[in-house]
Amino acid sequence: MTTPYLGEIQILSFNFAPVGWALCNGALLPIRQYTALFSLIGTTYGGDGRQTFALPNLMGAAPCGTGQGPGLTQRNLGGTFGSQTVALTQSTMPAHTHAMSLFVQTDSTKRVGLPAANYGILPPGQTLPFVSGAPANAPFAAGTIGPAGGNLPHENRQPFLALNYCIALQGDFPQF
Repeated sequence: MTTPYLGEIQILSFNFAPVGWALCNGALLPIRQYTALFSLIGTTYGGDGRQTFALPNLMGAAPCGTGQGPGLTQRNLGGTFGSQTVALTQSTMPAHTHAMSLFVQTDSTKRVGLPAANYGILPPGQTLPFVSGAPANAPFAAGTIGPAGGNLPHENRQPFLALNYCIALQGDFPQF
């Protein structure tokens, strides 16, 4: 491996930080021992700036570039944003309607692979999704479709693979 730049962050597949590196876990370091690294990152990620400074904390987080993209808010170095959980409510789901075509074979001798009475997920006590005796193009029975979610938090993460972010504590000082 080539000599890293001081403060360089790399993704590593080890379950430890190699010699000269530290895990990006928000640890506080003494300024007196890491003056060169402190001169590069300062208190961007925390610390009191007199005796300590913090390493970036990328545990359970995804990195993001700085700046402002089209239609996006400004992202500053060291800034954190996002949420660990999101409540699924009517206001967080876009309203939508869509057509759905269903065919119900009334001749039970011609039904193949269909459940006898349950055509999907129905409200408790309801056995058919249609209003009783409904003509063609009739709406679904009340309660068959509607708001769901119960205002409970849910998983809302992109697919991921657990790896360690490490920062170089030793290396070449970057030239600007």
